[in-house]
Amino acid sequence: MFGLDDLRQTRLYQEAKEEGREEAKTEAIASLLALGLSIEQIATALQLELTKVQETAAKLSPPN
Repeated sequence: MFGLDDLRQTRLYQEAKEEGREEAKTEAIASLLALGLSIEQIATALQLELTKVQETAAKLSPPN
């Protein structure tokens, strides 16, 4: 029988789980930027690479 542990090992489950993590980090970056934290502080707090935070911040900021 196909159980929960089997489901957790599927590629679809793993991809969905990772997508959820990325979405949560994007939301956290947006919130921390709104609080006035610097890119460097956010990268440190979320244990992300600086470039990842910079890219996300650029996507979140409205075009000029």
